[in-house]
Amino acid sequence: MIEIRDVCKVYNLGEVQVHALKDAQLTIEQGEYVALIGPSGSGKSTLMNTLGCLDRPTSGSYKLAGEEIATMSNDDRARIRNQRIGFVFQNFNLLNRTSALENVELPLLYAKGFSAAERHRRAIEKLSLVGLASRLDHHPSQLSGGQQQRVAIARALVNEPAILMGDEPTGNLDSKTSREVITLFRELNETAGITVILVTHDANVAKNAKRVVVLRDGGIVCDTTDFRQALQVLQSGLDE
Repeated sequence: MIEIRDVCKVYNLGEVQVHALKDAQLTIEQGEYVALIGPSGSGKSTLMNTLGCLDRPTSGSYKLAGEEIATMSNDDRARIRNQRIGFVFQNFNLLNRTSALENVELPLLYAKGFSAAERHRRAIEKLSLVGLASRLDHHPSQLSGGQQQRVAIARALVNEPAILMGDEPTGNLDSKTSREVITLFRELNETAGITVILVTHDANVAKNAKRVVVLRDGGIVCDTTDFRQALQVLQSGLDE
């Protein structure tokens, strides 16, 4: 489903070039649950932005479901995002003046072919899926952090994407709420077959994934289903 080959990302900061990704190679199949881990500046978020079609690599190939993304226009990448990918962020990114229901409906306003009734139906369905059927009319200020993140997850799911991506999705949550949100990600992966890709600093989040990719200095240094091995590689890099 996802295949990147020799992907590099270079940022020009004045006279300085920052190589955020270096010759990255990665394949992710439909239905996998993958955690991307590494120290700050390792390239995790750059890789996530590339996989999520938010940014274009400087060089290399990125194919998603057989389509070459690296050479696509901004509009075509936006189309792919809307059709195939749902995003969940650390800061929830909800609209404060609108209800949970309206927040979840929002992505469908940018998609073609959805009537108001269908938008409403889908939003209720996804909010019910994440356990918020009784909070449809609540605004973000009336919801706990965990409930706000569940609204954000419902919004990410409303287009029925094949891939759910999370960038530090538990970063602003307490440990109990984090466990609840991660349990929800696991259930979505196991019961609905959604591909889940998470960027995290939290080992307790990463260990729930079925596969862990470790990045260091812009390169992928470990890709394993053995969480202990991933932690050892991560720690060895921190100790150097």
